[in-house]
Amino acid sequence: MRKIEISTSVTVFSNVSELPVDDKILMGKAVDARKNAYAPYSKFNVGAALLLDNGEIVLGSNQENAAYPSGMCAERVAIWKAGSTFPGVKIKKLAITASSTIAKVDKPVGPCGACRQTLSEFEINQKSPFDVIFMGEVGEVVKTASLLSLLPFSFDSSYL
Repeated sequence: MRKIEISTSVTVFSNVSELPVDDKILMGKAVDARKNAYAPYSKFNVGAALLLDNGEIVLGSNQENAAYPSGMCAERVAIWKAGSTFPGVKIKKLAITASSTIAKVDKPVGPCGACRQTLSEFEINQKSPFDVIFMGEVGEVVKTASLLSLLPFSFDSSYL
């Protein structure tokens, strides 16, 4: 038997104004995308912005429906749009932000497990990491240099 330690390194900014200019612009796009969320059930609005290697920015927002679990998260909306519109173009950065119509979201909101799994496949397939930057509506912003650092022991096609 052996024991291993797993750690993740992130950079925490006290607020969005501390971000480097390019990250601040991308987060601004995610905030704009958040305004297009359709979340009448959860009241939790999420926006995502992907910066691609070709300079394009692809947006996504969460979309719910009355068959509540069959809605879609902002991150997966954005990444599948990027994959279908710009196949084979690498992802450089992902910005995510969340707000609620019933409470102030004042801590960083990272991608859910399903989104982490989906995003990890894109990072693995492109053979290079991409930054993930996430925040709530206000407050601290977290930045990590790789999606896979948020998903240790990830499952991928090599197991199939």
